Amino acid sequence: MVRAAVLPAVGAPVEITEIDLPDPGPGQVRVRLAAAGVCHSDLSLSNGTLRVPVPAVLGHEGAGTVVAVGEGVTHVSPGAGVVLNWAPSCGGCHACSLGEVWLCANAMNGAADVHARTADGRDLHPGLNVAAFAEETVVSAACVLPVPDGVPLTDAALLGCAVLTGYGAVHHSAQVEPGETVAVFGAGGVGLATLQAARIAGASKIVAVDVSPEKEELARAAGATDYVVASDDTAREIRALTGKQGVDVAVECVGRATTIRTAWDSTRRGGRTTVVGIGGKDQQVMFNALEIFHWGRTLSGCVYGNSDPVKDLPELAEHVRAGRLDLGALVTDRIALEGIPAAFENMLAGKGGRALVTF
Repeated sequence: MVRAAVLPAVGAPVEITEIDLPDPGPGQVRVRLAAAGVCHSDLSLSNGTLRVPVPAVLGHEGAGTVVAVGEGVTHVSPGAGVVLNWAPSCGGCHACSLGEVWLCANAMNGAADVHARTADGRDLHPGLNVAAFAEETVVSAACVLPVPDGVPLTDAALLGCAVLTGYGAVHHSAQVEPGETVAVFGAGGVGLATLQAARIAGASKIVAVDVSPEKEELARAAGATDYVVASDDTAREIRALTGKQGVDVAVECVGRATTIRTAWDSTRRGGRTTVVGIGGKDQQVMFNALEIFHWGRTLSGCVYGNSDPVKDLPELAEHVRAGRLDLGALVTDRIALEGIPAAFENMLAGKGGRALVTF
């Protein structure tokens, strides 16, 4: 029995309770968690924006130590530090054959599995494959990657989602070049990682945008050269900061129609707007045909930073070791499992960066 954060039903409060976690079967790994980040995607699972089978153990951004492996697992062994990969690619679907592993058609198949059981015998599913909001978890071997040398195990949890997403949005999706100007909408965990990534890419001006004035210090520490408190005039303010042109690249990390539209309006003619935030079906973004022609902008979605964790983790680790990427700077709250509901409330209120559950 281990303690975990369980979502009993969509829209219901998260419950901290004991679950009966089985031993790893063939091709599985049991991991004792060191830390797990509280991501907006977990909130999206709890409110139904993202649909998965329930009841479920939430949490998908985590790292820990292997305590046992099932038959056939050879790439990790007990005692090894690992990062959880919530979206493992199958290698055989159409997207994988194109090298677009972040769009793997089978990545979420494991979310329908029975992961564990409640103390009274009810089946539990892993919210996004890995069920990281627990003292221990059992996952497919494809869902664990060795922690790179030089990265503290607790900080490594952030590599599993926030950093891969933010870094990938800049380097893979938007492909920011040295000297370009960038605006980042949203200064939560992913937004702060995106700001750091834009700085690493050599952006000449980095504008952070958020509804909260209190996040300016966090944003500037991450690499922002300018800070704009979101309002109806945000696009105009960003154009004023860029010689009335707009930024070369805007990255939206919020997932709201108004923010996506503002990011588009803040981008120069011929610029690129990348949408990282996950919005609901009710969030409708409107464009007219003439402006699409006139502005010549590119609007693109971005899934998991368009990243391949197997290839990208070593690169991120090199940035960490060189001091260019500060994982700890993304964390504003270190909490226990019981702090997850409050972390969700802070997220809804736009407070803080990443909350990190530590075990």
